Amino acid sequence: MTVRAHILFDTAIGVCALVWGPDGIVGAQLPEGGPEQAEARLARRFPGAVAAAEHDLPPVISEARVRIRALMAGEAVDIADIPLDLAGLDPFALKVYAVTRAIPRGETLTYGTVAGRIGAPKEAARAVGQALGNNPIPILIPCHRVLAAGGGTGGFSARGGIDTKFRILAIEQARTEDEPPSLFDQLPLAIKPQALKTGR
Repeated sequence: MTVRAHILFDTAIGVCALVWGPDGIVGAQLPEGGPEQAEARLARRFPGAVAAAEHDLPPVISEARVRIRALMAGEAVDIADIPLDLAGLDPFALKVYAVTRAIPRGETLTYGTVAGRIGAPKEAARAVGQALGNNPIPILIPCHRVLAAGGGTGGFSARGGIDTKFRILAIEQARTEDEPPSLFDQLPLAIKPQALKTGR
């Protein structure tokens, strides 16, 4: 049986978590209430994962934590090269996750565009949404950067749902795929003149 470990850590949006094994990070968790609720959900998602002591953290986990904290604090950091262990996942989902990981901070794509980039028809947008809804490593696979057509926020499976997605996009000062650069690009998403619409 593969031994997995986890850590909880504070960020600007609340307590997050990382879970890893010998081959990289296998899971991440956005704020889930307080530490007790976060621990309970981790136990359900990754039974057998043990809490790691600070002095036992692998360098890659320490670095991932630093970058996630910085990203959630509004800093322009790159998270695309942090090693993940996606073994055993569905091939379609792996393609979706690869495209999603390549979306830069501050940018977004639609579900249909992601479908097109993996060689699927735009009608596969719903399947893309389902794959992202099952994303085991949010933030590091930044599914919050994928929106519905026309600037709609689409769904979000993390605790807080659309509100959490909106909050992270605002921190990243994101703009929609079709939105041209403007003098408002330096403003948080939540206070731009045209806020994202809800709905997928």
